[in-house]
Amino acid sequence: MPTTPDAAFDIVVVGAGPAGSAAALEAARAGKRVALLERGPYPGAKNVYGGVVYGRILDELVPRWWERMPVQRWVTRRSTMMLTPTQALTVDFRTEDWGRPPYNGATVHRADLDGWLAGLAQEAGAVLVPATTATGLLRGPDGAVTGVRTDRPGGDLTARVVIACDGVNSFLAKEAGLFARVPGTQAQHTSLGVKEVLALPRESIEERFGLTGRHGQDIEIIGCTGTIPGGGFLYTGLDSVSVGVVLSVTGLAASGTRPEEVLAGLKSHPAIAPLLRGGEVKEYSAHLIPEGGHDTMPELATDGLLVAGDAAAMCLAAGIWLEGVNYALGAGMCAGRAAAAAVTAGDTTKAGLAGYRSALEDSFVLTDLRKLRRVPELVFSDRVQRSYPGLLCDLAQDFFTVDNPRPKPGLRRLVAARARARGLKLRHLLSDALTGARSFG
Repeated sequence: MPTTPDAAFDIVVVGAGPAGSAAALEAARAGKRVALLERGPYPGAKNVYGGVVYGRILDELVPRWWERMPVQRWVTRRSTMMLTPTQALTVDFRTEDWGRPPYNGATVHRADLDGWLAGLAQEAGAVLVPATTATGLLRGPDGAVTGVRTDRPGGDLTARVVIACDGVNSFLAKEAGLFARVPGTQAQHTSLGVKEVLALPRESIEERFGLTGRHGQDIEIIGCTGTIPGGGFLYTGLDSVSVGVVLSVTGLAASGTRPEEVLAGLKSHPAIAPLLRGGEVKEYSAHLIPEGGHDTMPELATDGLLVAGDAAAMCLAAGIWLEGVNYALGAGMCAGRAAAAAVTAGDTTKAGLAGYRSALEDSFVLTDLRKLRRVPELVFSDRVQRSYPGLLCDLAQDFFTVDNPRPKPGLRRLVAARARARGLKLRHLLSDALTGARSFG
């Protein structure tokens, strides 16, 4: 058992993103001495996310969160768009139910969200330590983690438990050997997200997207990244829109294409360009995203150390569901509670911290990620990326084309002809349908 009776803190949390702040908040609420390290000058300073946060996990973490969280718009329209260079097919759902409490999702800016969450942790008693990078782990004689080294002179911080929420490519989790059993290379399981924030008048956004008041739209896009596996997105803020692409790192490297070229192609698409016309670029940013799913997650605990959020590859990239912040919040909440319980019990070994994984197993975090473990492979396959968007767009065009005096064609014949033209065989369709049914069913 790690023994650090003179530890400066009970718990050190590394990274003041959603996972880290949720962990620090819960640990501080439990009465523990908590330090929350952030390498940026303030929480949110280095984050480039501008997307959707889903609120159900916040119901437990911050009751009536919608009265306090810095929201841009409440998402009342959810769209999935499939593109070819000249076509667009969109499944568009909207509901007034999502525009009133307790709400479903909201668009936010990470600089606002992260600062708010870290502020809640501070209100609960956590000590925020900004502009500080954890450069390594401190260990006791038995090899157990007993704190972190930092880039400040004499800035080592000792603790009974360290919670690594230091983002994708977590150096602390790697140093602890938690990724040793993950198959393949990290690049194979990582995507690069690039995004622009465009300023537009509020009135223009509401007119173009068919919105009123604080209602907003979330558009997820397939078929917009050419030969590179990936996807796109477009989110409405109050007086800005965030548009971007998420690209396979290995696919991007093999293509010889720069990510900003792919983004420029999406912005100029006939279905997207009218929505962005006249927008002024206020921000361009890029960020690595762990999209390999359940089977690329590291070990979640070792003596004196837990890992959560992007650092543990807890991102759901399942085509119709592209979520990360709510999984980070859920995991951070579980980590903070488990760490606090282990400190109280006086056992911060891996066995003493096992309550973390048990809590995740009982929550949506590991339940969803395990159930949908095959979906990332399906979503990034050539057929889903290249063939199916074109197939569906062609079928829609054929089905709605009126070419009298010819009789209207049957859908079965159209599907067979278009699938054959795109080199899709029945076994391909059945195999992908079976994978989808097993995952989403």
